[in-house]
Amino acid sequence: MAGPLVGVKILEFTQIIAGPLGCQLLADLGADVIKVEPPNGEPWRLNAQFIPLESKTYMGLNRGKRSLAIDVSKASSQAAIHRLVKDVDVVVINYRPDVAKRLKIDYPTLSAIKPDLIYVDNTAFGREGPLADRPGYDIVVQALSGLTSAVSKVDDHGQPLTGPAVADTTTGYALCAGTLAALYHRAKTGEGQIVETSLLINALTIHMSMFASIPAADGVVRDNFLGALEKARQTGTPYSEFLKVREQMLRAAAGGNVYYRCFLTKDGAISIGALSSALRAKVRAAIGFEHNRDEPGYNPQDPAQIAVDQALVARIEELFRTRTTAEWDELLTAGGVPCGSINFVQELLEHPQVVANQYAVYHEHELAGPVWMQAPPWKMSKTPPEPTKASPPLGRDTDEVLSGIGLSAAQIAAMRAEGAIL
Repeated sequence: MAGPLVGVKILEFTQIIAGPLGCQLLADLGADVIKVEPPNGEPWRLNAQFIPLESKTYMGLNRGKRSLAIDVSKASSQAAIHRLVKDVDVVVINYRPDVAKRLKIDYPTLSAIKPDLIYVDNTAFGREGPLADRPGYDIVVQALSGLTSAVSKVDDHGQPLTGPAVADTTTGYALCAGTLAALYHRAKTGEGQIVETSLLINALTIHMSMFASIPAADGVVRDNFLGALEKARQTGTPYSEFLKVREQMLRAAAGGNVYYRCFLTKDGAISIGALSSALRAKVRAAIGFEHNRDEPGYNPQDPAQIAVDQALVARIEELFRTRTTAEWDELLTAGGVPCGSINFVQELLEHPQVVANQYAVYHEHELAGPVWMQAPPWKMSKTPPEPTKASPPLGRDTDEVLSGIGLSAAQIAAMRAEGAIL
């Protein structure tokens, strides 16, 4: 059996994380993905190379693809790309709009060559507005979108990130979903289209209700926070104080939080997730405490209630330090409380849950040897994804791709002689 996208051909002009991840997901589903790279390799291939032109970061985002190493700025390369576009279903790109136009791989140019082309365009900030033509990476969009400040910690080394490149990763999944939707639309109507997404909109999506403004629900708290934040900025208040203002807003909105958070234990840390009144009751029963969180009239903004909640939080935090993580896991699980120890990702390859579900897959890389990676995020009974190939060495498939569009060996040699291809 083969994946559901067998027969779909994708031409990828992307680099770093979001675009490569989205296209890797499409390759996992069976699409033939041709990754266009400059002859010296894309930046992520060159990042922390452990052998020449190969890096762990690149390998983790480009499995199952073919590599076309070509200098798109050269006229001969552009002519070859235009011939290739006639033979593909989808173009995925994350270049700035002005760069794509200059290289003659923008949507108006390519859709004129292939009218039913699906052109998936990922930018940092969106195509319109004052930031449209600015370059942007995950760290920049995390800062702009409020993800960085959501960490609510600061030290002498500056504000920490949220860990993985969450804006990039979410955008990769959005890119994949948009491509699938456009392919479905074309299958019904024969119409191609441009699909746009950006790091910014996906970062805002991660915030969900925190980005939304619903005056009836949070108008007073939100307005008070914005007023306090503006006052702090006008008076030259240090950034660390901004975070305290935000923490005060969150405490006012959430009350004493002992139900959905992490606790330090005697030998590590554990998380608890109880988002319903029934689950919160199980937390209280398992740990052994009383709290009026789910009683009528509970008001987390009442000063007296705030004092009660703060005392409860301190008491439960101290209690968790008296037992090991394993002991708390056993006790909470027996009580029906969703919980989990806090692990490091390097431990997960051998985790029994990962092994049981075959969430890690093995590849043999042509240059690097054995590679274990995360499996595709879906299992499908009729068309299972089969990620059978590791990422390609730079330019491995250049001759094959170019000969496939009708270029002769002499024409390919001429392009190589002028430095247009690797």
